[in-house]
Amino acid sequence: MNKVLYIILISLFSLTIISCGEKEESTTDTTTTTTSSPLFVAVGDNGTILTSSDGTTWTSRTSGTTEYLRGGAYGNSTLVVVGASGTILTSSDGTTWTSRTSGTSNLLGNVTYRNSTFMAIGNSGTILTSSDGTGWTARTSGTTKNLWGVTYGNSTWVANGDNGTIISSSDGTSWDNRTSASGTTEEFNEVIYENSTFVAFGNSGTIRTSSDGTTWDNRTSGTSNNLPGGTYGNSIFVTVGNSGTILTSSDATTWTSKTSGTSNKLRGVTYGNGTFVAVGNSGTILTSSDATTWTSRTSGTSLNFRRVFYKE
Repeated sequence: MNKVLYIILISLFSLTIISCGEKEESTTDTTTTTTSSPLFVAVGDNGTILTSSDGTTWTSRTSGTTEYLRGGAYGNSTLVVVGASGTILTSSDGTTWTSRTSGTSNLLGNVTYRNSTFMAIGNSGTILTSSDGTGWTARTSGTTKNLWGVTYGNSTWVANGDNGTIISSSDGTSWDNRTSASGTTEEFNEVIYENSTFVAFGNSGTIRTSSDGTTWDNRTSGTSNNLPGGTYGNSIFVTVGNSGTILTSSDATTWTSKTSGTSNKLRGVTYGNGTFVAVGNSGTILTSSDATTWTSRTSGTSLNFRRVFYKE
């Protein structure tokens, strides 16, 4: 009986060891499949593309073009950059870039990814849409004005541009002209939708806000400088502009000027991973955790940046 009991105990002990080993291996496999690769991407003149994981250290990438690059977006596991002469580039990692056929030679001023769709806008009312960033379809905008900003929110697409132009659409295909509601003939450079609010930024300190993309309210920016870019993060709206202008707001209504530490024109700003990044002329890159205190970073180039965007 003692011998039989001994054999049974040995067998049970062996099974326990095997079971524990199998569980440990399973846990290791699960852990190794969860990875993240946040990335800031700055684009600009002469095909310039720089990337950074933290906004502090930047690496130059080969874009394959000398056209100036005007905007970028991330969605559907794809980075998309647009620019002059109908340039569209895509990348899965920010390192290797592939040229795509846009079907237009017009300058493309910006691109966004919202509502499972990439939308690029540009000169002469150009609007292109794509589900994957590779194949693009031209849409009729109903305007011949140059378009510089585009976003989506509240079930509405909104684009804006020259001479106070604002257009909106529920499907990205049929567009309505809302220019008369903008109350200005200044050029709009950017529009974003965050915190249930559309915010349009333009020349001469122009700022307009809207809840629906149809009716727009005039906001006092406190500056007469052009405002080419805007973003939202950490419950703060931020816009940047000429002469190193940086303005912030908690509600997009009341704006406060911040010290940037540069007199260079700032053209683009984004937020990601707890960091604001602003870019501009002469290779300027600034970062901030709170949109109040800004630090200059080394870009390694003296070329002008046009925009910066973030990939989670």
